[in-house]
Amino acid sequence: MIIGVISDTHGLLRPEALAALAGSEHILHAGDVGDAAILHELRKIAPVTAIRGNVDRQGECGELPETEALELGGRLFYLVHSLDDLDIDVRAAGISCVVSGHSHQAEVSKRGGVVYLNPGSAGPRRFNLPVTIARLTLAPAQIAAEIVEILQG
Repeated sequence: MIIGVISDTHGLLRPEALAALAGSEHILHAGDVGDAAILHELRKIAPVTAIRGNVDRQGECGELPETEALELGGRLFYLVHSLDDLDIDVRAAGISCVVSGHSHQAEVSKRGGVVYLNPGSAGPRRFNLPVTIARLTLAPAQIAAEIVEILQG
């Protein structure tokens, strides 16, 4: 199963992000959507699970949950915009992968058997950080995470 992961769009859905997410069987948006139209466009590719970030205060985005747990491909995923707000013991809960955003810095790590993934920011460029999304590939024995730079320079 291929899962596309995007965060911190801040109201900007780049065509490069859509192209990179094409072929996803599910898309996770880790908050700071900025405009509900982004979720509608992503749903044209695959089902979307999205949470609210600190900029998502009004309208449809303001109604998104702060966190979300879901099962995909027989594994549990937990979405939280900022890791500072992680409010559960992920190992005790049987979570396989924690997806976050907020920092705009793409990162993949594994701690205590749990994959932590921040896809970085796919929206307006911040500082000198790359513009990225992530792709998760679920295989029987592992979760493989890949950061995809969608905009060069």
